[in-house]
Amino acid sequence: MLDFVYYPVSAILWLWHYVFAAAFGPASALAWVLSVIFLVLTLRAVLFVPFLKQARSQAIVKKLQPKVAGLKQKYATDRRQQAVEIQKLYKDNGINSFATLIPLIGQLLAFLGLFHVLRSFDRTGALAHLPFQAIPNPMTPEQNAATPNYVFSAADVQSFLQAKVFGAPLSAILAGTGDLLATVAAVAVPLMLIAAVATHFTARASLSRQDTTVQLPMMRPLTLWAFPAFALIGGALVPVAILLYFVTNNACTLAQQHLVYRRLDAEAAAEAERTAVIRAQAAPKPGAKPIRRR
Repeated sequence: MLDFVYYPVSAILWLWHYVFAAAFGPASALAWVLSVIFLVLTLRAVLFVPFLKQARSQAIVKKLQPKVAGLKQKYATDRRQQAVEIQKLYKDNGINSFATLIPLIGQLLAFLGLFHVLRSFDRTGALAHLPFQAIPNPMTPEQNAATPNYVFSAADVQSFLQAKVFGAPLSAILAGTGDLLATVAAVAVPLMLIAAVATHFTARASLSRQDTTVQLPMMRPLTLWAFPAFALIGGALVPVAILLYFVTNNACTLAQQHLVYRRLDAEAAAEAERTAVIRAQAAPKPGAKPIRRR
């Protein structure tokens, strides 16, 4: 159903694995780890401009809040006209509601694509009892090892299944590891903690830029604590390779926010300085008589 997502994601992952396999060998776990990390970096590079536009739009929306409040008061008895006027205000100031959703949609599709591709390396259905791990047509281990996975060959499938990080298979899931529980936990738990902490600080940085007067009461605790808790708890239900994605993606989001917000602050400071200069030039000089226009 989402082949238009699965094939591009698997192609980017394959390309990076091909690059790192040339340096470390096709069976190297490091090659697989780096390919996941650089897949995230590639997607982040693609989404940087939309993310920057989204941040600029949020800054404009925050600046327009007094005017929005005025429109809400003016059309308090006519909700339909109120919505029309607010949308017109946003449009006149270059705000595109759909464009602000592009980074979110892009990240969601990328995650779904990567999750499906990585899960499809193991189609034996051995972990079908866990959430999100059901396989429509389970294969035997022999069939799975001989079946390509989108752009990955059967040899690539075997390479991924055999790849281990400190003894933990990249395809292993903490909640379904059995005898390897301690080994997988030693890798998965630190990744889960890092992902949760990065999620918390990303949310904190984002909320600090928003107008507190328009935030929903439950949104702040939900964003600051519920989402990181979900990353922590949900991490036990996804493969180690997906945890690598979580950590890299959340770390990139935090770094990207810092860079973008610093850039926006610099632009705002430069704009304020230009405005101050223009006002100073337009103001009458000391001792000069004001010019009266007829």
